[in-house]
Parts: sequence; C-alpha cells; structure tokens
Amino acid sequence: MERQDSVQRFLELIRRSHRGKFKVYIGMSAGVGKTCRMLQEARQLLDAGVDVRIGYIETHGRAGTEALVEGLPLVPRRRLFYKGKELEEMDTQAIVNLRPEIVVVDELAHTNIEGSENPKRWQDVMQILDAGISVISAVNIQHIEGLNEVVEEITRVPDSVLAMADEVVNIDLTADELIERLKAGKIYRPDKIAAALGNFFTQDNLLQLRELALKEVALRVEKKVENEVAAGD
Repeated sequence: MERQDSVQRFLELIRRSHRGKFKVYIGMSAGVGKTCRMLQEARQLLDAGVDVRIGYIETHGRAGTEALVEGLPLVPRRRLFYKGKELEEMDTQAIVNLRPEIVVVDELAHTNIEGSENPKRWQDVMQILDAGISVISAVNIQHIEGLNEVVEEITRVPDSVLAMADEVVNIDLTADELIERLKAGKIYRPDKIAAALGNFFTQDNLLQLRELALKEVALRVEKKVENEVAAGD
C-alpha cells in the first residue's frame, strides 16, 4: 500500500508541472535494492496506463533484476566504438524524441563514454527533465559530491542535482542484511564476494554509509517541507 501511495504521489507531481519531475532512490551501496524498486514502480505505472520506458537499467547479471525487466518497454541503447570496442550508452536523444511520460534511468553517477553529448549521466537526466519528461533514478550515497570529505570515493553527482529532486527515497537495509545478500550471491558473482567482504563491504564502512544515507534523506525531506511552508505563506 505504501508503494502504491508513493507511485500515486509521484504521478500527481508530474501532472502539476510542464518540466519533468525527478525522483531519486538513494542507498548506502550497491545491492540494497534500488534498481529492483525502480523496476517494481515502473511495472505499477505501466499497469496504471502510464507511458513509462526504461532508458537505462544495469542488471549486473542478477536473475531477480532481469526478471523484473522482462515485459517493460525499453529504449534501445546507443552503440559507440571506443578504443576498438563496441560499447553501449543510454540514448538520451531517442528518449527526448519518444517523449514518454516517465523514464527510468539507473546509475545516476555513471560517467559516459568519451565522445558522448554529455560527460555524465546526471547531465543526460537534466536534459530529459528539461524536455518535460519525468525521471526515476538511483544513486549510492558515496557518489554525492558534498560527502567527499567523509567518504573516500570519486565523487560524481553534484549536491545541486539531488537538491532538484522532487522526491528522494532511501532504500534501507542493515549492514548485516546487506552482507548476507552479498554472501548469498545476490550482489556480485561468486568470484568477487571474498574481495568485496574484505574491502568495501565491511561492517564499519556499511554502518557509516547507512548513517549518511539516512541523514541525507532526512535533510532533503526537511528542506522540502521548509520550501512548501514558505511557498504557502
């Protein structure tokens, strides 16, 4: 019921504005369920008769994620040659030309292949929003620029991008739950699990990231309430 209410609220936001509305799922790391939640929402929207397309989804070979993609309308990716290899990127112009009501764009912090129209995927998202198309996206907390002094990670998404989001949702798991998902092979392939447990997926690191994600979403909610109160004065 809560998820259906969230979908309905987002639809109402879209219909009140000519510029696309922006919804962001935040999580403390890969594997918490951001992509699955976006795909579940896309299915609900499609069932409700909304023109929703998948602009870009990275399944990482996870069977559960791939199952959720099946049957959803996909915007074909662009094929680019880079350093002798054929690679794929989201086709931003195709999305703009198709003009769906909503597009799902995974991995907001992604860096595009050299030669793309925009260097970063978040810039592609801004272009899509400006075209009047609403976007549902996802990002890991360590990729937010304002946290670069706290998290030792290459930063990719400016704070200002997150501040533009009309809705920010935290996908929360405890550190123990996330580690169990990793051990069960639900995040990475078996040959990568041991290295992940010894590096990024440590209790201390996950606890710190979870705290940051919770604080970030709370801050965005507080600012949104303040803005709505100010607008109502």
